[in-house]
Amino acid sequence: MVYLADFSRQTLFPLDAAVPEEPVSGTLAGRAYTTGKVVTSERDGRVRVWAPVVEQTARIGVLAVSFEDADPGTVAQAELLGAFAGLIVTGMSLVSDLPLVQRRGRSMSLPASMQWDLLPPWSTRVPGALIAGMLEPAYDIAGDAFDFAVDNHTVNFAIFDGMGHGINSTMLTGLVVGAYRHARRDGVPLPGIHVATDEALASGFDDLSFATGILGALSTSTGRLDWTCAGHPRPLLLRGRRVVAELQCEATLPFGLGTGTPVVSHHNLEPDDMVLLYTDGVTEARADGDLFGVERLTDLVEREAASEQPPDELLRRLVHELLAYHGSGLRDDATLLLVQWTAPRP
Repeated sequence: MVYLADFSRQTLFPLDAAVPEEPVSGTLAGRAYTTGKVVTSERDGRVRVWAPVVEQTARIGVLAVSFEDADPGTVAQAELLGAFAGLIVTGMSLVSDLPLVQRRGRSMSLPASMQWDLLPPWSTRVPGALIAGMLEPAYDIAGDAFDFAVDNHTVNFAIFDGMGHGINSTMLTGLVVGAYRHARRDGVPLPGIHVATDEALASGFDDLSFATGILGALSTSTGRLDWTCAGHPRPLLLRGRRVVAELQCEATLPFGLGTGTPVVSHHNLEPDDMVLLYTDGVTEARADGDLFGVERLTDLVEREAASEQPPDELLRRLVHELLAYHGSGLRDDATLLLVQWTAPRP
């Protein structure tokens, strides 16, 4: 049985609707999903094996399969079946709505549905780098987005926060993401991508609509990080499981307001450094009038980084804590994008 994680990554839903779901927290299925490792247990005189289901390198769920005996060879076969199941689900998703519908868990707003169609996979791993992103509220987002692509030993990435809420905000951010991808795929240098994104939004909306954002490029060979900023919160640099700096840069006006030619900032990362980008919906979440804030985000990031979880699981835990802090539900989109330079390995 294949189980897929819902968009909040809190529940694993089976493709067979007649089978009950499995919570991520406190279950063997959840352990296999969060750790990316095979988990086994005795069940009805047989051995139940839970193996991660992966889309390329992103964990999207788990495969449950029973065997008479789970020797090392059988466990290895189950792990391969999980990878194969990921290929099947990915291919199936191109021609069927079933995987998408089954993993929703509950109703999703039209803006959120459109927004998810904009996004790349939740995470990817390439030689020299890892990148992962997460959005909340997953079933009612509008305005936030992230994107990334890996080409020629470079991880290109971006995070955006479109003004407003609802369908108009989603349409605005859709134009921003489309303009960013178009310029990137045309081989335009980073400053030119920044300008092209600004001009597309300014010409597409005849009012003062805007989006903040950060555009970046990480060399997987050298660890050199280049980025531009359009009125967006500054990224945090994690080194040795500690937040050691807020990366400073000369920001332009937000996209759509006439940014002009941006200044490209640079930073040379050390192996295993991580850079965390976020939207203001993270730090401006409130509980009893108290802002979540950058300081609380920093403390939480350091605590979760100490557990040495992979980037996608680290983000899942961060968002879970953010939702627990807010209690009544977020009033604004909260998006996180984590980029790690692992450096070339022999």
